[in-house]
Amino acid sequence: MNKIFVAIALTLAPFVPAHAQTSAVPSSSTTAAAAQSSGPVKNPIATSLRTMFPGRQKNILAAIDAMPADKFSYKPTPDQMSFAHLVMHITESNNAECALLADTAAPKGDELKETDSKDKLLSAARASFEFCSSALANLDDSKMADPVTFFGHMQGPRAMAAFFLSGGWADHYGAAAMYLRLNGILPPTAQSRK
Repeated sequence: MNKIFVAIALTLAPFVPAHAQTSAVPSSSTTAAAAQSSGPVKNPIATSLRTMFPGRQKNILAAIDAMPADKFSYKPTPDQMSFAHLVMHITESNNAECALLADTAAPKGDELKETDSKDKLLSAARASFEFCSSALANLDDSKMADPVTFFGHMQGPRAMAAFFLSGGWADHYGAAAMYLRLNGILPPTAQSRK
């Protein structure tokens, strides 16, 4: 069932308006991307990821931070993952997919557990976004056609990691927003502009 939701999210992500996917205030990279849209863009995959990254990072980390520490064990239903597990998944996905994109090793860190504190899980999520920022900084499209292995068994071009990463950001924020709303907390992108 989870694979179906991921497939739907990946299919629909390009059609969701940019203002619905990012914060209410456009970042400088969003503005830069708009300025570049008047002609061909060198390295369109890498440029697109770097353009999307600041808003996704901001919103996901703000959603994690908004969840009270005593709600990290919250599950909407017994069969769903806990909020802590979602944060672990976000961290692991960022590290694995950004490493695959940059053709480098994923960072080694302490193994995360669902029982870890909010501070530890939030810190790990922040570190995963910092790693992605470094990995994406010098990324270009020259190796995007290279064959790679995903999730230990699936083969495809390296460019698929870009789609998994960007689709994952949308899916992860959507899930975090749902968990927040179910706990009476307004998600970051639903809050009024200040």
